[in-house]
Amino acid sequence: MSDSGFDLGLDDPARAGVFFVTADDIATLDMATRDAGLLARRIDLRGCANKPTLLLRLATGLDFPAGSGRNWDAASDRLRDLSWLPAPGYALLFEAASGLRDADESSFDTLLDVLEEAAADWAQRDIPFWAFLALPEDEFEPAP
Repeated sequence: MSDSGFDLGLDDPARAGVFFVTADDIATLDMATRDAGLLARRIDLRGCANKPTLLLRLATGLDFPAGSGRNWDAASDRLRDLSWLPAPGYALLFEAASGLRDADESSFDTLLDVLEEAAADWAQRDIPFWAFLALPEDEFEPAP
């Protein structure tokens, strides 16, 4: 339980995975994941309209080692390794993800697949790996 009495379970690999959130949630999740001891990285997808730009932002946001390939296989390999960023768990916070989804749905869908594979791989090693993708609030069902 956290000091606030509200525990999101961010240290639980079985609960980790890929989730859609609102833009307003990103700052709170950034703080919460850091409070849980996870390495949190924000990746701004504003203006990101294609695969090459997405892969560059991912590589830059996670400090991929020099010589890392700029393709999906390399991104997948790096997301399942992260040995240059040792941590008890990881949280990737993608800001403005709807722009990529609207401009290049195929790359957006592939990103989701790669992130889900990474989360499953890390869970097998008992390490939480979270990916939060911010979408516009009007795309979510209103709370009852």
